[in-house]
Amino acid sequence: MPNPPEPPAGEIEHSLRIGDVARMVGTTPRTIRYYAEIGLLPEAAARPSGAHRLYVPADVERLREIMRLRDLLGVSLEELKTLLEAEEARAALRNELSRDDVEPARREMLLHEALGHLERQLQLVRRRADELGRLEAELADKRKRVRRRLRELAAAQEGAYPTLGAPAASGPAR
Repeated sequence: MPNPPEPPAGEIEHSLRIGDVARMVGTTPRTIRYYAEIGLLPEAAARPSGAHRLYVPADVERLREIMRLRDLLGVSLEELKTLLEAEEARAALRNELSRDDVEPARREMLLHEALGHLERQLQLVRRRADELGRLEAELADKRKRVRRRLRELAAAQEGAYPTLGAPAASGPAR
């Protein structure tokens, strides 16, 4: 079996092993392997059996972006994959749009396609923002209730309110 082609010399100089990459981005080699297995990271280039996969700077940047989005948005890996695929598609569209020879009709079609990718990304981000907004409202409401109870407790200690949980005093109401 012939050996696979070697990466360009510049990439070999800057290639890293999985443990080095894991330390750089703050994760584990197992996580990196899993992300590659489910398609979040590009497939490894063909390599001889037993040889280590080497990661190039583009792989490290991709992994950093995956980790940033995962931590920032708290999305599922499937949602993360959708976000990244849309970003890659938009990058390809930007590349084509940067050419001078793109006909106006084609340029319009590409821009509409880019808009569709952006809409998908925004929909996912807005859904997460809505969920965070609901959580924020719940926590603010709970904080309000705790503060009210603290005021009631302080007032009860000063004799202004009946103590919490104690039966109301009998006698004429004031």
